[in-house]
Amino acid sequence: METDLYDEFGNYIGPELDSDEDEEVDAEDRDADEADEEDDDEDQAEVDEEEGGGGMEVVLHEDKKYYPTAEEVYGPEVETIVQEEDTQPLTEPIIKPVKMKKFTLMEQELPATVYDMEFLADLMDSSELIRNVTLCGHLHHGKVKDTLRYTDILFTEQERGVGIKSTPVTMVLPDSRGKSYLFNIMDTPGHVNFSDEVTSSVRLSDGIVLFIDAAEGVMLNTERLIKHAVQEKLAITVCINKVDRLIVELKLPPTDAYYKLRHIVDEVNGLLRYPTMFTGRCFCRYYMLLKQILELLFNNYLYESLIVSPLLGNVCFASSQYSICFTLGSFAKIYSDTYGDINYMEFAKRLWGDIYFNPKTRKFTKKAPNSNSQRSFVEFILEPLYKILSQVVGDVDTSLPRVLDELGIHLTKEELKLNIRPLLRLVCNRFFGEFTGFVDMCVQHIPSPQGGAKAKIEHSYTGGLDSDLGETMSECDPDGPLMCHTTKMYSTDDGVQFHAFGRVLSGTLQAGQPVKVLGENYSLEDEEDSQICTVGRLWISVARYQIEVNRVPAGNWVLIEGCDQPIVKTATITEPRGNEEAQIFRPLKFNTASVIKIAVEPVNPSELPKMLDGLRKVNKSYPSLTTKVEESGEHVILGTGELYLDCVMHDLRKMYSEIDIKVADPVVTFCETVVETSSLKCFAETPNKKNKITMIAEPLEKGLAEDIENEVVQITWNRKKLGEFFQTKYDWDLLAARSIWAFGPDTTGPNILVDDTLPSEVDKALLGSVKDSIVQGFQWGTREGPLCDEPIRNVKFKILDAVIAQEPLHRGGGQVIPTARRVVYSAFLMATPRLMEPYYFVEVQAPADCVSAVYTVLARRRGHVTQDAPIPGSPLYAIKAFIPAIDSFGFETDLRTHTQGQAFALSVFHHWQIVPGDPLDKSIVIRPLEPQPAPHLAREFMIKTRRRKGLSEDVSISKFFDDPMLLELAKQDVVLNYPM
Repeated sequence: METDLYDEFGNYIGPELDSDEDEEVDAEDRDADEADEEDDDEDQAEVDEEEGGGGMEVVLHEDKKYYPTAEEVYGPEVETIVQEEDTQPLTEPIIKPVKMKKFTLMEQELPATVYDMEFLADLMDSSELIRNVTLCGHLHHGKVKDTLRYTDILFTEQERGVGIKSTPVTMVLPDSRGKSYLFNIMDTPGHVNFSDEVTSSVRLSDGIVLFIDAAEGVMLNTERLIKHAVQEKLAITVCINKVDRLIVELKLPPTDAYYKLRHIVDEVNGLLRYPTMFTGRCFCRYYMLLKQILELLFNNYLYESLIVSPLLGNVCFASSQYSICFTLGSFAKIYSDTYGDINYMEFAKRLWGDIYFNPKTRKFTKKAPNSNSQRSFVEFILEPLYKILSQVVGDVDTSLPRVLDELGIHLTKEELKLNIRPLLRLVCNRFFGEFTGFVDMCVQHIPSPQGGAKAKIEHSYTGGLDSDLGETMSECDPDGPLMCHTTKMYSTDDGVQFHAFGRVLSGTLQAGQPVKVLGENYSLEDEEDSQICTVGRLWISVARYQIEVNRVPAGNWVLIEGCDQPIVKTATITEPRGNEEAQIFRPLKFNTASVIKIAVEPVNPSELPKMLDGLRKVNKSYPSLTTKVEESGEHVILGTGELYLDCVMHDLRKMYSEIDIKVADPVVTFCETVVETSSLKCFAETPNKKNKITMIAEPLEKGLAEDIENEVVQITWNRKKLGEFFQTKYDWDLLAARSIWAFGPDTTGPNILVDDTLPSEVDKALLGSVKDSIVQGFQWGTREGPLCDEPIRNVKFKILDAVIAQEPLHRGGGQVIPTARRVVYSAFLMATPRLMEPYYFVEVQAPADCVSAVYTVLARRRGHVTQDAPIPGSPLYAIKAFIPAIDSFGFETDLRTHTQGQAFALSVFHHWQIVPGDPLDKSIVIRPLEPQPAPHLAREFMIKTRRRKGLSEDVSISKFFDDPMLLELAKQDVVLNYPM
């Protein structure tokens, strides 16, 4: 420090410093800046005033903006998440990666094929070269090749090893003459629980190929599929598959193998000739005995005229594992190609049945030339097949090359070193060539879309064929008005939306075209269930990949984008304008019933909307699934069996709602019925006391309910035809038969309402004026019975008397409908009501030493065996039984436990049966956690069902009976033990 710059007190006394000036300049600059800012503020204030805003607002602290927003920093397309408090664990990222959902195994690009996709698309215009075919058969009878399982596209199908969904595949296949055909093939599940998938596929097809395992023969689902195909009026062809099992597994001699194959053909014919007369193979014995007698009488004439026969060309033999497939014609052609001058078509006609080749005369005879002679099928087909298999399996190194040289099959040294199975497959593939025999069979015996259109429309269309629209559909006209029938909904890879799958029956569907979608409830009178949509993209589905096309002409199958929103199960797609007379195609009629019921609810109640959305989607995905809300508020899913509901719950949890869902214990649907006629005439008065209806209830004749459900008889018939049916088949009085008002609870419901009033006692004109209201009350009553809100079944309600008000004002629907329902209930309760439960038909395959264990397991579950017999040509037994559905839960697991996994069972709904005991017997005490004896079951089922539904524990008749009716009951002393 310089001392001369400061005085003794430390004050600065030196020359003036420059910094002071700078500070002053800075101060002046600051003052100028502030003045400028004030001017700017004034200018802004003036602008604000001009814009209508005040310039002197008070800005609160929380409204002041100190920092730019995240959107201003990062841009509007970046999502930002601000988390004030660290609530997430360190293992979970704040910003989660986008999770791509994928539930199906799909090709990313179009795979290489032996034909051009353009050629496939061009074939779509030639309907005579198209075949729409459903492949169906019993579980594991070989519809899908074991190794690749190309049509099992869901990951769950791959994991479980069982088909769940039907999968469409479109491809070009050549016949034996090299002519190409476009095959639309639907591969369907074999498990009997998924028979609804077969139903939806069959509706779109013109014929089926029924696969039957050569070792197992005709099984439970085989019988049902034959019956279903006959009902749907489809062409039927048969593929006897896995013929290698007769040789490799069962080790049958060639003659025995022939008997086994012939037995299968005979069994199928027995079922085809009498599909409704007998069920099961019990009839086949009678059929075969009859056939043998007639063969003796008519010298084999009957055999020539069978419905399916290798001689007709509608039966082929195959082994997908070893690449074997042949018909009599294709095998005869191998001989023709090898030896030259043979008329293979004539030769093929002599390769089945009791026909022998005489080597001396070189002619075929019906009598064996000597005792050692073998039938021509054994000599010319089975023995060469046996020799090829035995050479490959037995003596690969020494004699196989020589045999292959004789057959003209050339293998490399590397190919000869293959393991037995791939080598056998390769040799058979070279010997049999392409599967042209299979194509020939389908081409000859399944009609083209044009040939089968008329029968298809007659069976499935609700409108008449005599209209212009009916005629264009019958001709499969690609230039006519658009009519497309969809029966399936396939979800996208991620399960977010659906594509509708259907068949174009007339016209041409274009991508981007506006269309009108008609739902199942649409009619010309009520057009509410219809919606205008725009078609998105169109695809031809080939299992794991799709070929996009811009138009699809009549006769083809198509996968449609953009129409899924209004469709629930099936739909009719037509022109948006100008096709007003179009009616819908019939909803699917399933050959089984959804009787297993589970209640679901989300673990987190706030996720209920997600679960409801999931339920809507899963309802679209499964054809016969039913979802509904009970009066208690619980959400219920009804399905065909345990495996079915397990798959539904997987999809609901993982694919469609992605939440945790609680499931109640499974229960079954019940029905309510009566076993006697009402003990007295039951009447009810309308609330205004102006009308009075009297009814009684009585049981229906046996078999009538099933006839109504199967549409053997229809309420839409005219009175004369309806009367004749009931008079001839069920011995009804003609007057009563012509007085049938309705079936209930819907047009195919198993209850009947009859007007049994006399014109001398009742004013028929007045009664006719309230007919619709009484029918509505009857259908409401039969939909929810009085015992436990379950449907009524097998009951005939007779109207005996009716007093109807003269003035229309006093006989409105609001008065009559609830009264009709009440009188239906009171007549029902007076006719000895009973509960009915569903029964399953069970088919068990087991070795002989496990049969007693099967009996034991069934006996513990109220089941009873109807038949057990050895399966011909195999070491197994087939046990057939009935078991109550409510006792069937866990049955298969129990069975496998008791038989060390050797028994295999399949069960399917068969019939309804009355539950033992009186459900209204108040003397029965239900003890908790104790099994009830048989006479107490009806009471137990009723009380527990009512509790579950939130109803009072017992049926209160005062709810269904008017005071005058109660007085009448008291007079006649028939109150019995009904609670008041």
